[in-house]
Amino acid sequence: MTIPFVDLKTQYQALKPQIHERINRVLEHGQYIMGPEVQELEEKLAAYTGAKHCITVASGTEALLISLMALGIKPGDEVITTPFTFVATAEVIVLLGAKPVFVDIEPDTCNINASKIEEKITSKTKAIMPVSLYGQPADMDEINAIAARNGNIPVIEDAAQSFGAEYKGMKSSNLSTIGCTSFFPSKPLGCYGDGGAIFTNDDLIAQACKEIRVHGQSARYVHTRVGVGGRMDTLQCAIVLAKLERFDWEIEQRIKIGQRYTQMFLSSGASNTLAFAPVKIRPVRTSVYAQYTLICPDRAAIQSKLKQANIPTAIHYPVPLNEQAAYRQLCCPDCTPIASRIAKQVISLPMAPDLTVSQQEAIVACLTQ
Repeated sequence: MTIPFVDLKTQYQALKPQIHERINRVLEHGQYIMGPEVQELEEKLAAYTGAKHCITVASGTEALLISLMALGIKPGDEVITTPFTFVATAEVIVLLGAKPVFVDIEPDTCNINASKIEEKITSKTKAIMPVSLYGQPADMDEINAIAARNGNIPVIEDAAQSFGAEYKGMKSSNLSTIGCTSFFPSKPLGCYGDGGAIFTNDDLIAQACKEIRVHGQSARYVHTRVGVGGRMDTLQCAIVLAKLERFDWEIEQRIKIGQRYTQMFLSSGASNTLAFAPVKIRPVRTSVYAQYTLICPDRAAIQSKLKQANIPTAIHYPVPLNEQAAYRQLCCPDCTPIASRIAKQVISLPMAPDLTVSQQEAIVACLTQ
């Protein structure tokens, strides 16, 4: 039995007519940049999240960068974030000359520990950027409350992995000042290249983001601010529009599959034998399981078992950002001990909405033998 880590082929087969129809429509009208599908997708994504504005952009990284630029982040400013994330989260802060201030994570969810944020706030703190890791939002109410009582600091949710998840009944990407997501192919809602989106209820921030993504233009060849080439192209928007038709079903399946994994491990006793635990999902949150991740004191043993059975795995993330060569001088490398420990213990299993029960049984059986 072949088990892909992320099964995009089965998804494509299920959506092939819709995807081809959408692509052909773009090829016929020929508006490859800022074509009608861009606005259509923005309207549908805004309605899905409940946010007032959606601005599509070239990638999840561009979404974060443009959001920081819209807030006026400049050299010398500080942005509080987590070290346990993909590098783009800190990368965009440093590119603007600002400093990432890393806060340690919760040992069970792997999300930023909201209770440790306030002690890191200074007069230079200009934004807080939590990451909704593995598909589960961070404790956004607490983070927003901390931001509010410290001078209404803007909060940017890095929701690259959590589009479709909920926090207390509200959609990820519409939980704070700004929400940013990614449509990288392996994300819960992905295109066939790079793409991303920014969400906000603030009119001024939305206008700034729209201008920044087209080189700072408020009108053609009228540059009112410094910008970037950050547009999401029409073909990629068309692909996401096709995938939206199945997205609600896919989210339901991801949640079922994630919960089934956990129940199967509990029933089999494998978690007790190999001393691992799935990443915890808080009661007031849902996860879209961008990854189904285990925390394992002996990761090598589990990795070896799965490799022998030709079951693919991945590690998100093996080294915290404040221990990476490019970033360790910006923050003490030993000030986030939980992130340092967890980075040596996490391992992600195959996850896709089309993952079958028999495939899951084979994965679990591998860890019980």
